[in-house]
Amino acid sequence: MKIDIRPCGPQDAGALALVGQATFLETYATVLPAADILAHCGREHGEGRYAAWLAQPETYRFWAAEVAGLGATVGYVMLCPPDLPVPTGPGDLEIKRIYLLSRFQGGGVGARLMTTAINAATALGARRLLLGVYGENASAIAFYARQGFTEAGVRKFQVGANTYDDLVLARAL
Repeated sequence: MKIDIRPCGPQDAGALALVGQATFLETYATVLPAADILAHCGREHGEGRYAAWLAQPETYRFWAAEVAGLGATVGYVMLCPPDLPVPTGPGDLEIKRIYLLSRFQGGGVGARLMTTAINAATALGARRLLLGVYGENASAIAFYARQGFTEAGVRKFQVGANTYDDLVLARAL
């Protein structure tokens, strides 16, 4: 199955929200209580959140991975200014989200999304990319290590009544 990667616009808010919610549920259904997942997805992956970001294309940049010829969004990557608890500078950007439905993982689509973000960050003059990842998400951590990311710090991530440790990873460009 061919997957295309393309820049997103305001019309993509609904699809990005759906993939964000589905991927969050797929990844954390065995970690988080259902009520916490629902509340988090409603707040952090609501269509309005994505619409607000997409309305600021100079600050928040998205690329969608979609099934060629069908247009079904199956993943995306988001690039933005850093909002992480580590020292940052003017040459830093954050991959705030890189999500891909599990059915499409392992075939190189995630690496293509990452390459898209790296190329865009480089074109914008960034010197370093940062991201946060749940500290127990071994498969994501391994993926990021293969992409050249190393640990730069830790942050606390609140979902519902529970606090989790996220790793903050960095990669020089």
